[in-house]
Amino acid sequence: MAALLLVWTCAIAVSQTPESDTGATLQDFFSAAIEYSPRLGIAAENLNIQAARRAVAGGQLLPQISASASVTDNRRESFNQVEKFRGERYSLQLTQILFNWEAFAARRRAERLEAQYEANYFNELSFLLTQVADHYLNVLQAQDALASVQAELDAVTSQVDQIQSLFDRQLARITDLRQAQAILSSVRADQITLRNELDLAREALRSASGLGVGELYTLSELSQAPQLEHDIQYWMQLALSNNLQIKAGRLALAAAAEGISQGKGAFLPNVTWVAQRQDSNVGFDNAPVRRSDTVYMGINASMPLYSGGTARAGLREARSMHALAERQLDQVELDASERVRGAYLQLQASTSLIEAAAAVVEAATLAAEAMQQGFALGAVTHVSVLNATRDRFRAERDLQQVRYDSIRHFLLLKHESGTLTPDDMIVVSSWFHQPE
Repeated sequence: MAALLLVWTCAIAVSQTPESDTGATLQDFFSAAIEYSPRLGIAAENLNIQAARRAVAGGQLLPQISASASVTDNRRESFNQVEKFRGERYSLQLTQILFNWEAFAARRRAERLEAQYEANYFNELSFLLTQVADHYLNVLQAQDALASVQAELDAVTSQVDQIQSLFDRQLARITDLRQAQAILSSVRADQITLRNELDLAREALRSASGLGVGELYTLSELSQAPQLEHDIQYWMQLALSNNLQIKAGRLALAAAAEGISQGKGAFLPNVTWVAQRQDSNVGFDNAPVRRSDTVYMGINASMPLYSGGTARAGLREARSMHALAERQLDQVELDASERVRGAYLQLQASTSLIEAAAAVVEAATLAAEAMQQGFALGAVTHVSVLNATRDRFRAERDLQQVRYDSIRHFLLLKHESGTLTPDDMIVVSSWFHQPE
């Protein structure tokens, strides 16, 4: 576990530690989030706790050595005779479990639980990196959308000013002016909404990483998620084999099975080997005896006969816990399969969606230019020009969203299939460049 953890943290965080309280690159926020995330810290401490419990369960099966000593002042009166003496008793004892099925099963259960918490930790790490990347993309998308709506506002404002000038000279109708002003108000409302979305996106990125949001690297125009090389069945099988939540669920089921075995062990005999050496001058009932040095070895065997029904109740609980873990695993597999299918289909369609969105942008741009020419010839109205302008900018924002969504679906597919690696995150980071 420690080696794998070192690979993750070194590959993602160490060489890219930000030098200030603000971040610019995607790796800046990855590095900060790994150190900052409370959820990841909780997962790490849960893993440490379970590792300690596994050590405790294993330690109970190792040789147990204990020493004891007692020194007493004794006064003994018998037949009108009083005797005072100092009593001393020293002992050293070694015990070794030979057979204790309950303890053996407890150790195996603790090992399964440790592996489960390890899978939970790495699932939390993978989810954190995917979440940080999503917040980073949200900020960039909001920035692009706000810049687009600002350009749209400038264009619409210029056209409304032209209509106002024409109206002042009685060359435009009042209805055209009012419709144009309504469109301008709508664009301003969009600007306010997008500015608020940008603030929220920046705050979400800061909350996930603990790092202030500086001037972020922007997505290259030529960058997009890689093409899928396998069919959906391949990714489904990959998820069933590697998804960390499914792995954790299977380990939880195995631990629950060991819990049943542990419960059955409460009905079986226990056998322990004992070796002891004792040096004492005190006999039964603190009677003085000659100092003796006694060494003995033996085997203790015990058989539980009745424990008030606690053993059977514990076994029923263990069986119910196993059934619960089985149902939870089924649900996790269903949820993971649904998310993998959705991410695969969305990513598969992303290339066509990007091409279609780019075509819409090109068509909307040509339409806006044609409307401008038609207006100059008196063939279209001012409102038609404004609507064409709005359509063009909306098409640009739709294209931006499709490009960012393709990266989101790529990361989600890798996360849900359990194949997200530091190399993937570094590749994604390489798609962004420093703004000019």
